[in-house]
Amino acid sequence: MLGGPAPRAGWPWGRGWPWGRGRPRRRGPASDCERRRGGGTRGLGPASERPPRFSGRSPPRPSTTEMEQETVSGSAELRAEAASYRCSACHGDEDWGLGHPIRGRAKSRSLSAAPALASTREFRRTRSLHGPCPVTTFGPKACVLQNPQTIMHIQDPASQRLTWNKSPKSVLVIKKIRDASLLQPFKELCVYLMEENNMIVYVEKKVLEDPAIVSDDRFGPVKRKFCTFREDYDDISNQIDLIICLGGDGTLLYASSLFQGSVPPVMAFHLGSLGFLTPFNFENFQSQVTQVIQGNAAVVLRSRLKVRVVKELRGKKVAVPNGISENGVLAAALDAEVGKQVMQYQVLNEVVIDRGPSSYLSNVDVYLDGHLITTVQGDACPAGVIVSTPTGSTAYAAAAGASMIHPNVPAIMITPICPHSLSFRPIVVPAGVELKIMLSPEARNTVWVSFDGRKRQEVRHGDSVSITTSRYPLPSICVRDPVSDWFESLAQCLHWNVRKKQAHFAEDEEDAHEEDGAGNQACGPAVCTRDRRT
Repeated sequence: MLGGPAPRAGWPWGRGWPWGRGRPRRRGPASDCERRRGGGTRGLGPASERPPRFSGRSPPRPSTTEMEQETVSGSAELRAEAASYRCSACHGDEDWGLGHPIRGRAKSRSLSAAPALASTREFRRTRSLHGPCPVTTFGPKACVLQNPQTIMHIQDPASQRLTWNKSPKSVLVIKKIRDASLLQPFKELCVYLMEENNMIVYVEKKVLEDPAIVSDDRFGPVKRKFCTFREDYDDISNQIDLIICLGGDGTLLYASSLFQGSVPPVMAFHLGSLGFLTPFNFENFQSQVTQVIQGNAAVVLRSRLKVRVVKELRGKKVAVPNGISENGVLAAALDAEVGKQVMQYQVLNEVVIDRGPSSYLSNVDVYLDGHLITTVQGDACPAGVIVSTPTGSTAYAAAAGASMIHPNVPAIMITPICPHSLSFRPIVVPAGVELKIMLSPEARNTVWVSFDGRKRQEVRHGDSVSITTSRYPLPSICVRDPVSDWFESLAQCLHWNVRKKQAHFAEDEEDAHEEDGAGNQACGPAVCTRDRRT
């Protein structure tokens, strides 16, 4: 899990389950393994317990026979000590004998996911020796010994499975608005969920206001069983067990905006235009929904960004409808002492900061953990900077020239938009760092910020936008597994690396080409490669 300790085994999805609270762990007493090493986390005991140095006169030099005996006895002691050097709490089920040298970290399943449907004895490596670890103990003999209290788990994508703590009873169905082609799939899905699975279905109130649904008398009995809500006013974050989206990628982004804390698992059907984040087809939705309800599915945790916008009040009153913000949480935390307005958002794709309608250059300062790393200066209508998640790397960031990152990679991407510099390339920073973006003191105009293309607002001098990795990811249900689904989306939606293949040589042409190449070896490589063009 990103931005916090690893969650417990399995996916205990349930109503109101507090996903990833991220509490720091206290250092417990030293394990048996550590006490054998010397009692401390560094592998050495106190100075008073260490073997004393020789003082006074040097001891007499032992004879050759005595040295050989000591060597033999010492080797036996080392073998006995190595054979017993095993700690189940620290090193899992790995034996620390001569047949299993203590090199690297122990191989064990990640604690943040239920095991894949495979043999319990054969599994993939789920921890990386090069992954960051808060405390790492080295030695003896250049071996890396893990600290059992503070280990960052590197998730194996193949082991991420959907496991219900309780069978889901309530489902939120999100439908693309103003699309008549989705009315029939929407009706079929709702009837199946209510009548076949006896589930409580939540829909947005404006979905039922569609004239085609209002005029359908046969759908009337089902429509009266719906639980409705209104965005910006009703909070349903603690009442939903499962989310089903009908439409394109925008429906998934909308579902993310409704949940500012824990997000239920999301099943997205491809009924839109692009559908990079919607892997399911609707033709056989009954069997697919049944598999998900039974827990027979893989899931990928899509990290989100926690964004904190701090603004000067500037004498304007903030209107908050019924004390609830547009995202279902308290919109503004007003501090009378400092005169600031604080707003928080959970973002799935990206945070975009651009110069808006102004014709001047955009100048914003980017801080990383309190240190100024660069000033983004752009010269175009959308000039600015994009801060995106790995999920958002295939959206606006990809159009701006950034690389595409798999959703399981814990990272934050910073991509400039139309930079006024030839050397400003997109960069990737570790997940968990805090970015802070402010207007430069010499900026001639303000900038504008948007979150997943919504809630666009102006940022002036004195305002700030702080961004870090959220501890509440979005669990997206996969058709097969996270890796296969991602590459399938790259091929089908973005046509990644699609080109016309080079034609192969016929047998007679290949023989003539080999003879021609052998006769021109002295002419240099430029002559030999002249016929390789397609």
